[in-house]
Amino acid sequence: MVDKIIINEENEAGKLDEKELSLSAERDDPGISEDPPAADLINEPDTKPDDESETEDGSGEPELSEKELEKAELKRQISEAQKKLGVLAQRVREAKLPVIILFEGWGASGKGYLIGKLIEEIDPRGFKVYTIGPRTADERRFPLMKRYWEKIPEYGRMSFFVRSWYRDVTVARFEEEPDKKEIDARFREILDFESQLADDGYLIIKFFLRLTKKEQRKRFEKLERNKATSWRVTKADWEHHRRYDDHLHAFTEMVERTDRDYAPWVQIDSKDRRRATLSVLNCTIDLVTGALAMRAAPKPMSKRALRLDETIIPNPIPKLADVDLSPTIDPDLYRKELKRLQERLFDLHNWLYQTKTPMIIVYEGQDAAGKGGNIKRVTEGLDPRGYAVNPVAAPTAPELYRQYLWRFWLTLPKDGHIAIYDRSWYGRVMVEKIEGFCTEEQWKRAYSEINHFEHSLRGWGAIIIKFWLQIDKDEQLVRFTDRQNTPEKQWKITEEDWRNRNRWDEYEDAVNEMLRLTNTDFAPWYIIESNDKRYARIKTLRLLVGAIEKEMGKQS
Repeated sequence: MVDKIIINEENEAGKLDEKELSLSAERDDPGISEDPPAADLINEPDTKPDDESETEDGSGEPELSEKELEKAELKRQISEAQKKLGVLAQRVREAKLPVIILFEGWGASGKGYLIGKLIEEIDPRGFKVYTIGPRTADERRFPLMKRYWEKIPEYGRMSFFVRSWYRDVTVARFEEEPDKKEIDARFREILDFESQLADDGYLIIKFFLRLTKKEQRKRFEKLERNKATSWRVTKADWEHHRRYDDHLHAFTEMVERTDRDYAPWVQIDSKDRRRATLSVLNCTIDLVTGALAMRAAPKPMSKRALRLDETIIPNPIPKLADVDLSPTIDPDLYRKELKRLQERLFDLHNWLYQTKTPMIIVYEGQDAAGKGGNIKRVTEGLDPRGYAVNPVAAPTAPELYRQYLWRFWLTLPKDGHIAIYDRSWYGRVMVEKIEGFCTEEQWKRAYSEINHFEHSLRGWGAIIIKFWLQIDKDEQLVRFTDRQNTPEKQWKITEEDWRNRNRWDEYEDAVNEMLRLTNTDFAPWYIIESNDKRYARIKTLRLLVGAIEKEMGKQS
Protein backbone atom coordinates (compact mmCIF):
# COMPACT_ATOMS: atom_id res chain seq x y z
CA MET A 1 0.00 0.00 0.00
CA VAL A 2 1.20 3.53 -0.65
CA ASP A 3 1.30 6.33 1.86
CA LYS A 4 -0.67 9.53 1.67
CA ILE A 5 0.27 11.98 -1.03
CA ILE A 6 2.82 13.87 1.04
CA ILE A 7 4.94 16.70 -0.33
CA ASN A 8 8.57 16.46 0.84
CA GLU A 9 11.77 18.44 0.34
CA GLU A 10 13.55 17.68 -2.91
CA ASN A 11 16.64 15.60 -2.28
CA GLU A 12 20.01 17.25 -2.31
CA ALA A 13 20.95 16.24 -5.84
CA GLY A 14 17.48 17.03 -7.14
CA LYS A 15 17.34 13.59 -8.76
CA LEU A 16 14.74 10.83 -8.78
CA ASP A 17 15.49 7.20 -8.09
CA GLU A 18 13.92 5.24 -10.94
CA LYS A 19 13.58 2.15 -8.73
CA GLU A 20 11.20 3.97 -6.39
CA LEU A 21 7.51 3.63 -7.07
CA SER A 22 6.56 6.53 -4.80
CA LEU A 23 8.39 9.72 -5.64
CA SER A 24 8.32 13.00 -3.77
CA ALA A 25 7.78 16.57 -4.87
CA GLU A 26 8.95 19.87 -3.44
CA ARG A 27 7.54 21.36 -0.27
CA ASP A 28 5.61 24.06 -2.13
CA ASP A 29 1.84 23.86 -1.65
CA PRO A 30 0.50 21.20 -4.01
CA GLY A 31 -2.14 22.44 -6.42
CA ILE A 32 -4.64 20.66 -8.53
CA SER A 33 -6.63 21.78 -11.49
CA GLU A 34 -8.65 19.98 -14.05
CA ASP A 35 -6.41 19.75 -17.09
CA PRO A 36 -6.85 22.51 -19.63
CA PRO A 37 -7.98 21.01 -22.93
CA ALA A 38 -4.39 20.62 -24.03
CA ALA A 39 -2.38 21.56 -20.95
CA ASP A 40 -0.57 18.27 -21.07
CA LEU A 41 0.94 19.27 -24.40
CA ILE A 42 3.26 21.73 -22.65
CA ASN A 43 6.77 20.82 -23.57
CA GLU A 44 8.82 23.43 -21.82
CA PRO A 45 12.50 22.60 -21.38
CA ASP A 46 13.45 21.18 -18.01
CA THR A 47 16.68 23.16 -17.82
CA LYS A 48 18.11 26.15 -19.59
CA PRO A 49 21.22 25.36 -21.63
CA ASP A 50 24.43 26.73 -20.17
CA ASP A 51 26.57 29.06 -22.24
CA GLU A 52 28.86 27.27 -24.63
CA SER A 53 32.59 27.41 -23.91
CA GLU A 54 35.71 26.38 -25.70
CA THR A 55 37.88 23.51 -24.61
CA GLU A 56 41.14 24.25 -22.81
CA ASP A 57 43.16 22.93 -25.74
CA GLY A 58 41.78 25.70 -27.93
CA SER A 59 40.27 23.25 -30.40
CA GLY A 60 37.14 25.34 -30.62
CA GLU A 61 34.94 22.32 -29.84
CA PRO A 62 32.39 23.36 -27.18
CA GLU A 63 32.77 21.64 -23.83
CA LEU A 64 29.54 20.15 -22.56
CA SER A 65 28.46 21.26 -19.11
CA GLU A 66 27.53 18.78 -16.42
CA LYS A 67 23.85 19.54 -16.96
CA GLU A 68 24.13 18.99 -20.68
CA LEU A 69 25.93 15.69 -20.15
CA GLU A 70 23.23 14.62 -17.73
CA LYS A 71 20.56 15.71 -20.19
CA ALA A 72 22.19 13.73 -22.98
CA GLU A 73 22.45 10.65 -20.79
CA LEU A 74 18.77 10.89 -19.83
CA LYS A 75 17.86 11.24 -23.49
CA ARG A 76 19.87 8.13 -24.32
CA GLN A 77 18.26 6.12 -21.49
CA ILE A 78 14.78 7.25 -22.53
CA SER A 79 15.41 6.21 -26.12
CA GLU A 80 16.64 2.77 -25.02
CA ALA A 81 13.65 2.31 -22.71
CA GLN A 82 11.22 3.29 -25.46
CA LYS A 83 12.72 0.72 -27.83
CA LYS A 84 12.56 -1.92 -25.11
CA LEU A 85 8.90 -1.13 -24.45
CA GLY A 86 8.20 -1.35 -28.18
CA VAL A 87 9.59 -4.89 -28.21
CA LEU A 88 7.61 -5.76 -25.07
CA ALA A 89 4.43 -4.55 -26.75
CA GLN A 90 4.90 -7.25 -29.39
CA ARG A 91 5.21 -9.84 -26.64
CA VAL A 92 2.05 -8.42 -25.08
CA ARG A 93 0.21 -9.10 -28.33
CA GLU A 94 1.65 -12.61 -28.67
CA ALA A 95 0.79 -13.49 -25.06
CA LYS A 96 -2.69 -11.93 -25.40
CA LEU A 97 -2.02 -9.83 -22.30
CA PRO A 98 -4.51 -6.93 -22.01
CA VAL A 99 -2.91 -3.80 -20.54
CA ILE A 100 -4.52 -0.67 -19.08
CA ILE A 101 -2.29 2.30 -18.22
CA LEU A 102 -3.90 5.36 -16.69
CA PHE A 103 -2.61 8.75 -15.62
CA GLU A 104 -4.12 10.86 -12.86
CA GLY A 105 -2.69 13.87 -11.05
CA TRP A 106 -2.44 17.62 -10.95
CA GLY A 107 -3.59 19.70 -13.88
CA ALA A 108 -0.78 20.49 -16.36
CA SER A 109 1.40 17.77 -14.82
CA GLY A 110 2.12 16.18 -18.19
CA LYS A 111 -0.27 13.26 -18.52
CA GLY A 112 -0.64 13.55 -22.28
CA TYR A 113 3.05 14.27 -22.73
CA LEU A 114 4.06 11.12 -20.85
CA ILE A 115 1.61 8.94 -22.76
CA GLY A 116 3.15 10.32 -25.94
CA LYS A 117 6.58 9.22 -24.74
CA LEU A 118 5.27 5.78 -23.74
CA ILE A 119 3.74 4.99 -27.11
CA GLU A 120 6.52 6.43 -29.26
CA GLU A 121 7.98 3.04 -30.23
CA ILE A 122 4.77 0.97 -29.93
CA ASP A 123 2.95 -0.20 -33.05
CA PRO A 124 -0.07 2.16 -33.19
CA ARG A 125 -2.28 -0.73 -34.27
CA GLY A 126 -1.89 -2.22 -30.81
CA PHE A 127 -3.28 0.53 -28.60
CA LYS A 128 -5.86 3.27 -28.15
CA VAL A 129 -5.62 6.49 -26.15
CA TYR A 130 -8.68 7.87 -24.35
CA THR A 131 -9.15 11.27 -22.73
CA ILE A 132 -11.81 11.28 -20.02
CA GLY A 133 -13.72 14.47 -19.37
CA PRO A 134 -17.08 15.28 -17.78
CA ARG A 135 -19.90 12.91 -18.67
CA THR A 136 -21.95 13.95 -21.66
CA ALA A 137 -25.72 14.26 -21.48
CA ASP A 138 -26.06 10.86 -23.16
CA GLU A 139 -23.52 9.21 -20.83
CA ARG A 140 -25.48 10.45 -17.83
CA ARG A 141 -28.40 8.30 -18.99
CA PHE A 142 -26.39 5.11 -18.44
CA PRO A 143 -24.63 3.56 -15.43
CA LEU A 144 -21.51 5.42 -14.28
CA MET A 145 -19.06 2.67 -15.26
CA LYS A 146 -20.49 1.91 -18.71
CA ARG A 147 -18.27 4.36 -20.55
CA TYR A 148 -15.19 2.73 -19.03
CA TRP A 149 -16.26 -0.85 -19.73
CA GLU A 150 -16.73 0.19 -23.36
CA LYS A 151 -13.05 1.17 -23.54
CA ILE A 152 -11.33 -1.89 -22.07
CA PRO A 153 -8.82 -3.35 -24.55
CA GLU A 154 -8.97 -6.69 -26.28
CA TYR A 155 -6.60 -9.37 -25.04
CA GLY A 156 -3.17 -8.52 -26.44
CA ARG A 157 -3.86 -4.80 -26.80
CA MET A 158 -3.30 -1.71 -24.65
CA SER A 159 -5.52 1.19 -23.56
CA PHE A 160 -4.07 4.46 -22.26
CA PHE A 161 -6.18 6.90 -20.26
CA VAL A 162 -5.58 10.62 -19.77
CA ARG A 163 -7.66 10.70 -16.61
CA SER A 164 -9.93 7.76 -15.98
CA TRP A 165 -12.72 6.45 -13.76
CA TYR A 166 -10.91 8.18 -10.91
CA ARG A 167 -12.17 11.48 -12.26
CA ASP A 168 -15.57 10.53 -10.82
CA VAL A 169 -14.18 10.50 -7.25
CA THR A 170 -11.84 13.51 -7.59
CA VAL A 171 -12.49 16.35 -10.05
CA ALA A 172 -16.17 15.42 -10.46
CA ARG A 173 -16.69 15.95 -6.74
CA PHE A 174 -16.40 19.68 -7.30
CA GLU A 175 -18.48 19.73 -10.48
CA GLU A 176 -21.37 17.46 -9.49
CA GLU A 177 -21.13 17.72 -5.68
CA PRO A 178 -22.21 14.12 -4.95
CA ASP A 179 -22.91 13.29 -1.31
CA LYS A 180 -20.78 10.92 0.77
CA LYS A 181 -23.06 7.96 0.06
CA GLU A 182 -22.64 8.47 -3.68
CA ILE A 183 -18.85 8.87 -3.37
CA ASP A 184 -18.65 5.63 -1.37
CA ALA A 185 -20.73 3.85 -4.02
CA ARG A 186 -18.41 5.12 -6.75
CA PHE A 187 -15.36 3.83 -4.91
CA ARG A 188 -17.01 0.40 -4.56
CA GLU A 189 -17.77 0.31 -8.27
CA ILE A 190 -14.19 1.23 -9.13
CA LEU A 191 -12.83 -1.53 -6.91
CA ASP A 192 -15.26 -4.05 -8.45
CA PHE A 193 -14.29 -2.93 -11.95
CA GLU A 194 -10.55 -3.24 -11.37
CA SER A 195 -10.73 -6.51 -9.46
CA GLN A 196 -12.87 -8.16 -12.16
CA LEU A 197 -10.44 -7.05 -14.86
CA ALA A 198 -7.42 -8.16 -12.83
CA ASP A 199 -9.02 -11.55 -12.18
CA ASP A 200 -9.51 -11.88 -15.93
CA GLY A 201 -5.80 -11.31 -16.53
CA TYR A 202 -5.68 -7.58 -17.20
CA LEU A 203 -2.56 -5.68 -16.16
CA ILE A 204 -3.58 -2.35 -14.63
CA ILE A 205 -0.91 0.32 -14.15
CA LYS A 206 -1.97 3.53 -12.38
CA PHE A 207 0.31 6.59 -12.38
CA PHE A 208 -0.29 9.60 -10.17
CA LEU A 209 1.68 12.67 -11.29
CA ARG A 210 2.75 15.09 -8.58
CA LEU A 211 3.21 18.77 -9.26
CA THR A 212 3.68 21.65 -6.83
CA LYS A 213 1.33 24.58 -6.79
CA LYS A 214 4.21 26.84 -7.73
CA GLU A 215 5.12 24.80 -10.80
CA GLN A 216 1.50 24.46 -11.86
CA ARG A 217 1.03 28.22 -11.71
CA LYS A 218 4.22 28.69 -13.70
CA ARG A 219 2.95 26.40 -16.46
CA PHE A 220 -0.46 28.03 -16.58
CA GLU A 221 1.08 31.51 -16.80
CA LYS A 222 3.45 30.43 -19.56
CA LEU A 223 0.51 29.14 -21.58
CA GLU A 224 -1.40 32.36 -21.06
CA ARG A 225 1.53 34.52 -22.21
CA ASN A 226 1.54 32.76 -25.57
CA LYS A 227 -1.29 33.89 -27.84
CA ALA A 228 -1.29 30.50 -29.55
CA THR A 229 -1.87 28.60 -26.29
CA SER A 230 -3.69 31.06 -24.02
CA TRP A 231 -7.04 29.45 -24.88
CA ARG A 232 -5.93 26.29 -23.10
CA VAL A 233 -6.18 27.88 -19.65
CA THR A 234 -9.73 28.60 -18.52
CA LYS A 235 -11.38 30.19 -15.53
CA ALA A 236 -12.22 26.70 -14.32
CA ASP A 237 -8.52 25.80 -14.35
CA TRP A 238 -7.67 28.69 -12.08
CA GLU A 239 -10.63 27.88 -9.83
CA HIS A 240 -9.39 24.31 -9.42
CA HIS A 241 -5.92 25.70 -8.80
CA ARG A 242 -7.26 27.98 -6.07
CA ARG A 243 -8.89 24.99 -4.32
CA TYR A 244 -5.77 22.84 -4.30
CA ASP A 245 -6.25 21.88 -0.63
CA ASP A 246 -9.63 20.36 -1.41
CA HIS A 247 -8.22 18.49 -4.39
CA LEU A 248 -5.26 17.27 -2.38
CA HIS A 249 -7.67 15.73 0.11
CA ALA A 250 -9.63 14.06 -2.71
CA PHE A 251 -6.49 12.63 -4.31
CA THR A 252 -5.15 11.41 -0.99
CA GLU A 253 -8.41 9.57 -0.30
CA MET A 254 -8.38 8.16 -3.84
CA VAL A 255 -4.93 6.63 -3.41
CA GLU A 256 -5.61 5.30 0.09
CA ARG A 257 -8.90 3.65 -0.83
CA THR A 258 -7.93 2.11 -4.17
CA ASP A 259 -4.30 1.01 -3.86
CA ARG A 260 -4.36 -2.77 -4.30
CA ASP A 261 -1.74 -5.39 -5.04
CA TYR A 262 -3.48 -6.15 -8.34
CA ALA A 263 -3.79 -2.43 -9.27
CA PRO A 264 -1.21 -0.40 -7.31
CA TRP A 265 -0.64 3.33 -7.52
CA VAL A 266 2.74 4.55 -8.76
CA GLN A 267 3.50 8.13 -7.75
CA ILE A 268 5.78 10.20 -9.97
CA ASP A 269 7.33 13.64 -9.42
CA SER A 270 6.47 15.40 -12.68
CA LYS A 271 8.43 18.66 -12.29
CA ASP A 272 11.34 17.37 -14.39
CA ARG A 273 9.82 16.00 -17.57
CA ARG A 274 12.80 13.88 -18.60
CA ARG A 275 13.21 12.21 -15.23
CA ALA A 276 9.47 11.61 -15.00
CA THR A 277 9.52 10.10 -18.50
CA LEU A 278 12.33 7.71 -17.63
CA SER A 279 10.63 6.71 -14.37
CA VAL A 280 7.33 6.00 -16.12
CA LEU A 281 9.04 4.02 -18.88
CA ASN A 282 11.12 1.92 -16.49
CA CYS A 283 8.18 1.23 -14.20
CA THR A 284 5.99 0.20 -17.15
CA ILE A 285 8.73 -2.09 -18.48
CA ASP A 286 9.15 -3.75 -15.08
CA LEU A 287 5.41 -4.29 -14.56
CA VAL A 288 4.75 -5.56 -18.09
CA THR A 289 7.76 -7.90 -17.89
CA GLY A 290 6.49 -9.26 -14.57
CA ALA A 291 2.97 -9.74 -15.90
CA LEU A 292 4.26 -11.63 -18.94
CA ALA A 293 6.31 -13.92 -16.70
CA MET A 294 3.30 -14.61 -14.47
CA ARG A 295 1.12 -15.27 -17.49
CA ALA A 296 3.52 -17.92 -18.72
CA ALA A 297 3.76 -19.66 -15.34
CA PRO A 298 1.03 -22.00 -14.02
CA LYS A 299 -0.83 -20.52 -11.09
CA PRO A 300 -3.35 -21.82 -8.55
CA MET A 301 -6.91 -20.58 -8.36
CA SER A 302 -7.19 -17.16 -6.75
CA LYS A 303 -8.87 -17.50 -3.36
CA ARG A 304 -9.72 -13.81 -3.45
CA ALA A 305 -11.40 -14.12 -6.84
CA LEU A 306 -13.47 -17.14 -5.80
CA ARG A 307 -14.65 -15.68 -2.51
CA LEU A 308 -18.34 -14.73 -2.48
CA ASP A 309 -19.10 -11.27 -1.14
CA GLU A 310 -20.49 -11.71 2.36
CA THR A 311 -22.43 -8.44 2.06
CA ILE A 312 -24.59 -9.95 -0.71
CA ILE A 313 -26.72 -12.74 0.72
CA PRO A 314 -28.88 -14.72 -1.77
CA ASN A 315 -32.41 -15.66 -0.80
CA PRO A 316 -33.69 -19.26 -0.67
CA ILE A 317 -35.35 -20.60 -3.82
CA PRO A 318 -36.82 -24.05 -4.58
CA LYS A 319 -34.90 -26.61 -6.60
CA LEU A 320 -36.31 -27.21 -10.05
CA ALA A 321 -37.28 -30.80 -9.22
CA ASP A 322 -39.52 -29.51 -6.42
CA VAL A 323 -41.51 -27.14 -8.63
CA ASP A 324 -45.06 -28.23 -9.53
CA LEU A 325 -45.41 -27.75 -13.29
CA SER A 326 -49.10 -28.64 -13.49
CA PRO A 327 -50.71 -25.14 -13.23
CA THR A 328 -52.84 -24.14 -16.22
CA ILE A 329 -55.19 -21.29 -17.10
CA ASP A 330 -58.61 -21.27 -18.73
CA PRO A 331 -58.36 -19.94 -22.33
CA ASP A 332 -61.10 -17.31 -21.80
CA LEU A 333 -59.49 -16.06 -18.60
CA TYR A 334 -56.14 -16.03 -20.41
CA ARG A 335 -57.44 -13.67 -23.11
CA LYS A 336 -59.05 -11.33 -20.58
CA GLU A 337 -55.99 -11.23 -18.33
CA LEU A 338 -53.63 -10.80 -21.26
CA LYS A 339 -55.53 -7.72 -22.46
CA ARG A 340 -55.81 -6.23 -18.96
CA LEU A 341 -52.16 -6.79 -18.06
CA GLN A 342 -50.82 -5.50 -21.37
CA GLU A 343 -52.86 -2.30 -21.00
CA ARG A 344 -51.57 -1.84 -17.46
CA LEU A 345 -48.02 -2.52 -18.61
CA PHE A 346 -48.36 0.18 -21.27
CA ASP A 347 -49.31 2.74 -18.62
CA LEU A 348 -46.46 1.65 -16.39
CA HIS A 349 -44.00 1.87 -19.28
CA ASN A 350 -44.95 5.53 -19.61
CA TRP A 351 -44.27 5.99 -15.91
CA LEU A 352 -40.83 4.41 -16.32
CA TYR A 353 -40.03 6.87 -19.10
CA GLN A 354 -41.31 9.91 -17.23
CA THR A 355 -39.35 9.06 -14.09
CA LYS A 356 -36.26 7.92 -16.03
CA THR A 357 -36.40 4.53 -14.31
CA PRO A 358 -34.60 1.82 -16.32
CA MET A 359 -35.75 -1.80 -16.30
CA ILE A 360 -33.87 -5.00 -17.10
CA ILE A 361 -35.77 -8.23 -17.78
CA VAL A 362 -33.82 -11.48 -18.06
CA TYR A 363 -35.24 -14.64 -19.64
CA GLU A 364 -33.51 -17.97 -19.14
CA GLY A 365 -35.00 -21.44 -19.35
CA GLN A 366 -34.97 -24.91 -20.79
CA ASP A 367 -34.81 -25.21 -24.58
CA ALA A 368 -38.36 -24.97 -26.01
CA ALA A 369 -39.71 -23.57 -22.73
CA GLY A 370 -41.42 -20.72 -24.58
CA LYS A 371 -39.13 -17.73 -24.01
CA GLY A 372 -39.80 -16.22 -27.43
CA GLY A 373 -43.59 -16.36 -27.14
CA ASN A 374 -43.44 -15.06 -23.60
CA ILE A 375 -41.30 -12.10 -24.63
CA LYS A 376 -43.67 -11.35 -27.51
CA ARG A 377 -46.65 -11.03 -25.13
CA VAL A 378 -44.63 -8.61 -23.00
CA THR A 379 -43.51 -6.40 -25.89
CA GLU A 380 -47.07 -6.22 -27.23
CA GLY A 381 -47.84 -4.12 -24.17
CA LEU A 382 -44.88 -1.74 -24.57
CA ASP A 383 -44.19 1.38 -26.59
CA PRO A 384 -41.76 0.13 -29.28
CA ARG A 385 -39.66 3.29 -28.94
CA GLY A 386 -38.81 2.48 -25.35
CA TYR A 387 -37.49 -1.07 -25.31
CA ALA A 388 -34.95 -3.36 -26.97
CA VAL A 389 -34.86 -7.16 -27.06
CA ASN A 390 -31.31 -8.52 -26.90
CA PRO A 391 -31.02 -12.15 -28.05
CA VAL A 392 -27.80 -13.59 -26.65
CA ALA A 393 -25.95 -16.23 -28.64
CA ALA A 394 -22.43 -17.61 -28.44
CA PRO A 395 -19.91 -14.78 -28.10
CA THR A 396 -18.34 -13.39 -31.26
CA ALA A 397 -14.56 -13.13 -31.75
CA PRO A 398 -14.34 -9.54 -30.38
CA GLU A 399 -16.47 -10.59 -27.40
CA LEU A 400 -14.27 -13.60 -26.67
CA TYR A 401 -11.26 -11.28 -26.56
CA ARG A 402 -12.54 -9.29 -23.59
CA GLN A 403 -13.84 -9.90 -20.08
CA TYR A 404 -17.14 -11.74 -20.59
CA LEU A 405 -19.41 -9.07 -19.05
CA TRP A 406 -18.14 -6.46 -21.54
CA ARG A 407 -20.69 -7.34 -24.21
CA PHE A 408 -23.57 -6.94 -21.76
CA TRP A 409 -22.46 -3.51 -20.59
CA LEU A 410 -22.77 -2.40 -24.23
CA THR A 411 -26.46 -3.36 -24.42
CA LEU A 412 -27.76 -1.79 -21.20
CA PRO A 413 -30.81 0.46 -21.57
CA LYS A 414 -30.91 4.22 -21.17
CA ASP A 415 -32.73 5.46 -18.11
CA GLY A 416 -36.46 5.29 -18.72
CA HIS A 417 -36.04 2.41 -21.19
CA ILE A 418 -36.38 -1.38 -20.94
CA ALA A 419 -33.85 -4.00 -21.99
CA ILE A 420 -35.13 -7.57 -22.42
CA TYR A 421 -32.54 -10.34 -22.60
CA ASP A 422 -33.38 -13.61 -24.36
CA ARG A 423 -30.62 -15.47 -22.52
CA SER A 424 -27.99 -13.45 -20.75
CA TRP A 425 -24.77 -13.29 -18.75
CA TYR A 426 -25.91 -16.45 -16.96
CA GLY A 427 -24.60 -18.48 -19.87
CA ARG A 428 -21.26 -18.27 -18.08
CA VAL A 429 -22.46 -20.58 -15.31
CA MET A 430 -24.56 -22.86 -17.52
CA VAL A 431 -23.55 -23.67 -21.10
CA GLU A 432 -20.02 -22.25 -20.82
CA LYS A 433 -19.48 -24.18 -17.61
CA ILE A 434 -20.92 -27.48 -18.85
CA GLU A 435 -19.42 -27.37 -22.35
CA GLY A 436 -15.98 -26.35 -21.06
CA PHE A 437 -15.93 -22.98 -22.83
CA CYS A 438 -14.42 -21.36 -19.73
CA THR A 439 -12.13 -22.54 -16.95
CA GLU A 440 -13.31 -23.77 -13.58
CA GLU A 441 -11.95 -20.63 -11.93
CA GLN A 442 -13.79 -18.42 -14.42
CA TRP A 443 -17.23 -19.93 -13.85
CA LYS A 444 -16.73 -20.20 -10.10
CA ARG A 445 -15.93 -16.52 -9.71
CA ALA A 446 -18.75 -15.56 -12.10
CA TYR A 447 -21.40 -15.87 -9.37
CA SER A 448 -19.81 -13.05 -7.39
CA GLU A 449 -19.09 -11.01 -10.53
CA ILE A 450 -22.71 -11.29 -11.65
CA ASN A 451 -24.02 -10.32 -8.23
CA HIS A 452 -21.81 -7.23 -8.24
CA PHE A 453 -22.85 -6.40 -11.80
CA GLU A 454 -26.54 -6.58 -10.91
CA HIS A 455 -25.99 -4.74 -7.63
CA SER A 456 -24.36 -1.93 -9.59
CA LEU A 457 -27.32 -1.77 -11.97
CA ARG A 458 -29.77 -1.66 -9.09
CA GLY A 459 -27.71 1.09 -7.46
CA TRP A 460 -28.04 3.03 -10.70
CA GLY A 461 -31.81 2.75 -10.28
CA ALA A 462 -32.74 -0.15 -12.55
CA ILE A 463 -35.57 -2.54 -11.77
CA ILE A 464 -34.15 -6.03 -12.36
CA ILE A 465 -36.34 -9.10 -12.72
CA LYS A 466 -35.19 -12.55 -13.86
CA PHE A 467 -37.35 -15.41 -15.13
CA TRP A 468 -36.43 -19.07 -15.35
CA LEU A 469 -38.95 -20.84 -17.61
CA GLN A 470 -39.17 -24.48 -16.57
CA ILE A 471 -40.75 -27.41 -18.39
CA ASP A 472 -40.38 -31.11 -17.74
CA LYS A 473 -38.49 -33.52 -19.97
CA ASP A 474 -41.62 -35.07 -21.46
CA GLU A 475 -43.04 -31.69 -22.49
CA GLN A 476 -39.73 -30.73 -24.05
CA LEU A 477 -39.77 -33.89 -26.18
CA VAL A 478 -43.29 -33.08 -27.39
CA ARG A 479 -42.20 -29.58 -28.43
CA PHE A 480 -38.96 -30.77 -30.04
CA THR A 481 -40.88 -33.33 -32.09
CA ASP A 482 -43.45 -30.74 -33.14
CA ARG A 483 -40.70 -28.39 -34.28
CA GLN A 484 -38.96 -31.12 -36.21
CA ASN A 485 -42.14 -32.18 -38.00
CA THR A 486 -43.46 -28.68 -38.78
CA PRO A 487 -41.67 -27.01 -41.72
CA GLU A 488 -42.21 -23.44 -40.52
CA LYS A 489 -40.82 -24.35 -37.09
CA GLN A 490 -37.82 -26.43 -38.13
CA TRP A 491 -35.47 -23.44 -37.83
CA LYS A 492 -36.11 -23.55 -34.09
CA ILE A 493 -34.58 -27.00 -33.56
CA THR A 494 -30.87 -27.81 -33.91
CA GLU A 495 -28.50 -30.66 -33.17
CA GLU A 496 -27.30 -28.65 -30.19
CA ASP A 497 -30.79 -28.76 -28.68
CA TRP A 498 -30.80 -32.56 -28.80
CA ARG A 499 -27.28 -32.67 -27.38
CA ASN A 500 -28.28 -30.42 -24.48
CA ARG A 501 -31.30 -32.62 -23.82
CA ASN A 502 -28.98 -35.59 -23.35
CA ARG A 503 -27.26 -33.60 -20.58
CA TRP A 504 -30.50 -32.64 -18.85
CA ASP A 505 -29.34 -33.60 -15.36
CA GLU A 506 -26.06 -31.68 -15.70
CA TYR A 507 -27.91 -28.56 -16.78
CA GLU A 508 -30.45 -28.91 -13.99
CA ASP A 509 -27.67 -29.12 -11.39
CA ALA A 510 -26.00 -26.04 -12.89
CA VAL A 511 -29.27 -24.10 -12.91
CA ASN A 512 -30.04 -25.01 -9.30
CA GLU A 513 -26.64 -23.70 -8.23
CA MET A 514 -27.10 -20.56 -10.31
CA LEU A 515 -30.49 -19.84 -8.77
CA ARG A 516 -29.21 -20.54 -5.27
CA LEU A 517 -26.22 -18.19 -5.54
CA THR A 518 -27.74 -15.29 -7.49
CA ASN A 519 -31.31 -14.94 -6.18
CA THR A 520 -30.96 -11.58 -4.44
CA ASP A 521 -33.31 -8.90 -3.12
CA PHE A 522 -32.09 -6.45 -5.76
CA ALA A 523 -32.26 -8.93 -8.68
CA PRO A 524 -34.67 -11.75 -7.83
CA TRP A 525 -35.28 -14.94 -9.78
CA TYR A 526 -38.78 -16.23 -10.47
CA ILE A 527 -39.32 -19.82 -11.60
CA ILE A 528 -42.11 -19.81 -14.18
CA GLU A 529 -44.09 -23.05 -14.56
CA SER A 530 -44.17 -23.30 -18.35
CA ASN A 531 -45.72 -26.64 -19.31
CA ASP A 532 -48.76 -24.46 -20.06
CA LYS A 533 -47.45 -21.56 -22.17
CA ARG A 534 -50.51 -19.40 -21.53
CA TYR A 535 -50.17 -19.77 -17.78
CA ALA A 536 -46.46 -18.85 -18.02
CA ARG A 537 -47.22 -15.69 -20.02
CA ILE A 538 -49.80 -14.45 -17.55
CA LYS A 539 -47.55 -15.17 -14.58
CA THR A 540 -44.63 -13.21 -16.03
CA LEU A 541 -46.88 -10.26 -16.94
CA ARG A 542 -48.29 -10.17 -13.41
CA LEU A 543 -44.79 -10.24 -11.96
CA LEU A 544 -43.62 -7.45 -14.26
CA VAL A 545 -46.58 -5.25 -13.40
CA GLY A 546 -46.07 -5.96 -9.71
CA ALA A 547 -42.36 -5.11 -9.85
CA ILE A 548 -42.99 -1.72 -11.47
CA GLU A 549 -45.87 -0.91 -9.12
CA LYS A 550 -43.62 -1.75 -6.18
CA GLU A 551 -41.00 0.68 -7.50
CA MET A 552 -43.69 3.33 -7.93
CA GLY A 553 -44.53 2.94 -4.27
CA LYS A 554 -40.90 3.43 -3.27
CA GLN A 555 -40.57 6.59 -5.34
CA SER A 556 -43.87 8.16 -4.31
